[in-house]
Amino acid sequence: MLNKFGVEPSEIGPLAAKSSAFDAPTETMTTIIPLLYQSGYITIKGYDEELDLYTLDIPNKEVRLGLMESLLPDYVASKTSEATTMVAYLSRDIRNGDMDAALLRLQTFLSAIPQCDNTKYEGHYQQIFYIIFSLLDYYVDVEVRTPRGRVDMVLRTQTTLYILELKLDKSATIGMEQINLKNYPERFALCGLPVVKVAVNFDSESCTLGDWIIEKAF
Repeated sequence: MLNKFGVEPSEIGPLAAKSSAFDAPTETMTTIIPLLYQSGYITIKGYDEELDLYTLDIPNKEVRLGLMESLLPDYVASKTSEATTMVAYLSRDIRNGDMDAALLRLQTFLSAIPQCDNTKYEGHYQQIFYIIFSLLDYYVDVEVRTPRGRVDMVLRTQTTLYILELKLDKSATIGMEQINLKNYPERFALCGLPVVKVAVNFDSESCTLGDWIIEKAF
């Protein structure tokens, strides 16, 4: 359903809208907002009387997790049950600070997913990462602004902040060079956590991770 309206999972979040944009029949909707609102996936968080604009967002953590679980099958085809198990192990890998093991696990899992027509662009893999990392109940965001560009993805656990640069059919080396050239870690110097740089290259032929590089920034 999201694809029909050109919406990515990471785009479901805080937004401002008139009441007519979300309190409308789903039969005649031209955006995904009415369906998300009437399904309870987004709710009213605030109202600007002067502008007559409502702020809509995902209500809470439980609803967010439920939403990501409902979107997972669109990205892993028939492997939903295996994905749930994989996410549990992945959570342990990252909790233990072993990002290399986590990426190896993801590589193995994604290689078993039947190929889809929409895997030839980088954003597809970014959204897979977004959904899976969201299911880990960690803070995750995409296209995070820095003084010199945007970081593809930021993942923050209780102990570490990860900066992820994703490439498709290139190399992890190119991704790491971009992180260093644009000095992405500088943006997070005051976050109070160790910062780790992660460059991942996806292979569109195998539809999984090709190679990756992990380096500690500070």
